Amino acid sequence: MTILWINLAIVFILSFFSRYFSVPATEVNAAVPIKPNKLLVFGVLISLVAVSGLRSNIGDTYFYKHIYEINNFSWDYIHSQKDIGFGILQRFLKQFSNNPQILILITAIITNILIIAVLYKYSRLFELSMYVYITGGLFLVSMNGIRQCLAAAIVFTGTHFLIKGNFLKFLAIVLFASTFHESALVLIPIYFLVRYKAWSKATFILLFFSIVIVVGFDKFATVLFSAIKDTQYGHYQNFNEGGASSIRVAVSGASLIIAYIWREKFRRMFPESDFIVNMSVIGFVFMIVSTQNWIFARFSIYFNLYQLILISWVIKLFNERDQRVIYYAVLICYFLFYYIESVVSLNVIYQSDYLLF
Repeated sequence: MTILWINLAIVFILSFFSRYFSVPATEVNAAVPIKPNKLLVFGVLISLVAVSGLRSNIGDTYFYKHIYEINNFSWDYIHSQKDIGFGILQRFLKQFSNNPQILILITAIITNILIIAVLYKYSRLFELSMYVYITGGLFLVSMNGIRQCLAAAIVFTGTHFLIKGNFLKFLAIVLFASTFHESALVLIPIYFLVRYKAWSKATFILLFFSIVIVVGFDKFATVLFSAIKDTQYGHYQNFNEGGASSIRVAVSGASLIIAYIWREKFRRMFPESDFIVNMSVIGFVFMIVSTQNWIFARFSIYFNLYQLILISWVIKLFNERDQRVIYYAVLICYFLFYYIESVVSLNVIYQSDYLLF
């Protein structure tokens, strides 16, 4: 964990000063009035990419490296794997090196560049978004579910089209992302689901049905896994690693409660907030359902990225004299959550052949 703690410190310090040395936004109708210092943001990216891209373990990293080593990624093999975009990427990288570390490094570069680019544009407190990106567990997840996090990062870049209501361009991005992980296709119907005012009746219907699913999960699971049994995700019916912790669900819902209480103020401050809130609500719904089976938390990856934007704005909803207290409270709570999840629960051990401490 030593390198992960060092990375957290570097990322937070650099991102904090990137906002401290920010400049006024020059674009007309910019979502955020200031833009963080680009040089310091680049330093944040370097730290994240180095830690993620130079790892030798965590999650399914070994599996991806092994597959890369033993395959030449012929076109027949790529087509047989369905998620052809990821196969083409590996085929391309094979032209340069047989060392599987190149795959880990390149996916880390692409994933983190795309995520930071969107946060740079929409995050009100950039350093808080980056802090929660790490302490909330998403950065760690990006080193576990490589393909899905890459797909999620690609879809995340479609935020502008989601907000502006440009379905065709958003669809194109989702279809491209689905070539890396087919689950990205869930964002197509989601697009129409979030095109409404936040906290309308539809929002509460979603939350109600998530509770119904939890209560009647056995029947729901039977129907769902029966529907997907002939797809590449059919093996998930045998997935049995328990459910997500209630602490993680509470963490996901905290910022939504604040956004609801000050919903009108939030809308005046950040007119595009409805779409960010709606995406966050859907992520929260998946987290509620995932208390019954962790596999549903995988879908929340696409939506939890919007939580990073949301939490950077909710601080500003408080009175100015209270903002500092809430800001520090968020830092402390997420630090404790990160420690409990990574050290106590998962006992994460980071290894690298390049970063040695």
